[in-house]
Amino acid sequence: MELKLSIMATSLLLMLAHVANADAAIFDVTKYGAKAGGEISKALTSAWKDACASTSSSTVSIPAVNYTLSPVVLQGPCKAAIGVHVQGTLKAPADPSQFKTDGWVVFQYIDQFTLSGTGTFDGQGAMAWKQNDCAKNKNCRTPPTNIRFDFLNNTLIRDITSKDSKQFHINVLGCNNVTFVHVTITAPGDSINTDGIHIGRASGINITDALIQTGDDCLSIGDGGRQIHVERVTCGPGHGISVGSLGKYKNEEPVVGITVTNCTISNTMNGVRVKTWRASPVGTASDMHFENIVMENVGNPIIIDQEYCPSGNCNNQPPSQVKISRVSLKNIRGTSSTRIAVKLDCSKSVPCENVEVGDINLTYKGPGGEVAAATSECENVKPKTFGTLNPKLFSSSG
Repeated sequence: MELKLSIMATSLLLMLAHVANADAAIFDVTKYGAKAGGEISKALTSAWKDACASTSSSTVSIPAVNYTLSPVVLQGPCKAAIGVHVQGTLKAPADPSQFKTDGWVVFQYIDQFTLSGTGTFDGQGAMAWKQNDCAKNKNCRTPPTNIRFDFLNNTLIRDITSKDSKQFHINVLGCNNVTFVHVTITAPGDSINTDGIHIGRASGINITDALIQTGDDCLSIGDGGRQIHVERVTCGPGHGISVGSLGKYKNEEPVVGITVTNCTISNTMNGVRVKTWRASPVGTASDMHFENIVMENVGNPIIIDQEYCPSGNCNNQPPSQVKISRVSLKNIRGTSSTRIAVKLDCSKSVPCENVEVGDINLTYKGPGGEVAAATSECENVKPKTFGTLNPKLFSSSG
C-alpha cells in the first residue's frame, strides 16, 4: 500500500509539474541583468520576486552557462505554482567566511514548487572541509548547506545535481509532500559532514532514482521524519542510509513510517542504520522497513546502534530512552568489509520490539580479498526470523 501511494504521489507531482511548466510564464534571469560568468544573486532575486507575484504559474529560468551566486533566500508564499529551472552551473563563494547563515540557496514557505533542470549547484566546499573543526570544537561555526527547503508543501525536485557542498548538500525541514526524482549528489569520500539529503520534522518525502556519493550519510532522517519512502537509490562512498542520530535533545518528535527499498549501497562505512544517543531523553522510532538492498563492500551492513557516542566518552552514561519498534530487515545481500555484518545493539532500558529479520545473505570479504563467513551480534532484542539467515541470528525465542 505504501509503495502504491508513493508511486501515485510521484506521478501526480510529475503530471502537475508538466502542466505547470507547459503553461508557465518564463522569468529569465538574463532579462534581469545576469551575465555569463557573472554574479547573479540580484538578478535571481528580482526574477523570483516577479515570478512569485504572478497570479498564474511561473518559472524562473537559469540558462546553461556558469554563474557565481552569493547566498540567497527565495521565499514565498507565492500567488500561484512556481518553479526554478536550472540548466547552468551555479558556483558558491569558496570562502566559508562569506556566509552569515547556514544555507547557500534557501527556499522557504512555498506551496506548489518545482526545482528542475540538468544544472549543478557547486558548493566549492574544499576550503570549508579543511577548516571544519566541529568534531573537536563545540563552538565552531557550522558551514552552510548547499540547498535548504524550509516549510514547503507539494514540491518536486528533479534532475538537479548538488556538488561539493560545504556541509549538508540538501536539508529538508518542516516540509510536506516533497518528491525527489533523479537527483545526483557528489562529493569526495573524505569530505566532512556532507550528508546527501537530511530530513527533519517533515512528512510525505519520496526519494527515487538518486545517485549519492559523499563523505557522510547518503540519507539521514532526523526526529519528526514521517512517511518517508526511499527507492532505487545508489549510495556510496559515504556512511550509508541512517535514521538518526536520535535522542540528542529533549522533546524530539517521533520517527514513524520509513521505507527503504531496492537500493544499492557500495564502499560505505555503514549500510542501513538506526542510531540513538546514550543518556537520551524519552523518544520513539517505529514502523521502519529496509528491504531488497544490495551491499557491496560495506562496513556494518545492518546496524541498530543505541549506544551511539562519537566521542567515545559514554561508558558511564545510562542507556538510551528512545524506544525502537516495528522494524523489518528483509532480502539484504552482498558483502561486508567487517566480520560483524549484522549488529542489533538495542537499549537495555527500552529493548527493541517487533523486529523481523529474514532472507539475509551477507559474506565477509577481507581487505586482501579473502572471503569468509560473517557473524552477528544481538543485544536486548529477540528478533522474529524467517527464510535464509547468513549470518545466523537469535531465534524469536531468544
